[in-house]
Amino acid sequence: MERTKKIGLIVYILFLMIPIYWLINLSLQPNRDILGSFSLYPQNLTFDNYRRIFTEAGWARGYLNSLIYVIMNTVISITVALPAAYAFSRYKFIGDKHLFFWLLTNRMAPPAVFLLPFFQLYQTVGIFDMHIAVALAHCLFSIPLAVWILEGFMSGVPKEIDETAYIDGYSFPRFFVFIFIPLIRSGIGVAVFFCFMFSWVELLLARTLTSVDARPISVVMTRSISATGVDWGLLAAAGVLTLIPGALVIYFVRNNLARGFALGRV
Repeated sequence: MERTKKIGLIVYILFLMIPIYWLINLSLQPNRDILGSFSLYPQNLTFDNYRRIFTEAGWARGYLNSLIYVIMNTVISITVALPAAYAFSRYKFIGDKHLFFWLLTNRMAPPAVFLLPFFQLYQTVGIFDMHIAVALAHCLFSIPLAVWILEGFMSGVPKEIDETAYIDGYSFPRFFVFIFIPLIRSGIGVAVFFCFMFSWVELLLARTLTSVDARPISVVMTRSISATGVDWGLLAAAGVLTLIPGALVIYFVRNNLARGFALGRV
C-alpha cells in the first residue's frame, strides 16, 4: 500500500511537470524546428532565445519593471495589512464585521471593474506609466487578502501575550516588532506569497496602466507578435524566466508557507 502511494505521487508529480518541461524544451529550440516537426527534446539545441532576452533592452527592462512594482506592492500590502489585521483581531468596534467583509468584496471584484477609474485617476494626478501606479492598483486586491490571512493568525495568538508584554514595560511598537511579528511569521510568509504571485501574474491592470517606461514583462510578451508570426521559442524562454521569481519566493518562505497553510485560514 505504501509503495502504491509513492508510485502514485511520483506519477502525479511527473504529470504536473510536463508543461514546465515542454516550455523548457521549446525555449531551447529555434523557431523553425518548433514549427517544422514534433520533438520530445531539442534536435538543434540553442540558447539564442535566452541571449536575445538578456541583450535586447525591451525584454530586460520588462523584467526589471515587473520586479520593481511587484516588490513595491508586496511591501506596501504587508505594511498596511499588519496593523489593520491586528486591529480586527484584538479590538471590537461598531461595524467591524461589516468592514471586514467589505474588504473581502474588493478582492472578489474582477480587475476589469476598476480599469476606467484607475486610468482616469492616474492620468489626472500624473502617475500613469509609473511603477507606483501598478503597485497601488494591485494593493486594492492584495491588501484585503493579506488582512484576511493575517487576522486568522493573529487571532490564534493569546491576548495574554500582549498584556504580559505591557506589564513588562514594552511599548506597543517594540512589542509588535520584536514579539508579536515573530509569532505570526508563518502567516506573513503566506501573505507575502499571495501578494507577490497575484501582482506578478496580473496582466489586465498592468497592461492598461503602463505604456513604455513601466511596461512589465507580461505585456512585452503579448506584444511580441511580428509580421513574420509568433516567435514561439522566444516566448517560451521568456515564460521559463518568469517562473524563476515565483520559485525563489516559494523557496525563501517554504518553511513558513507550509506551516501557514496548515495553521491559517487559507
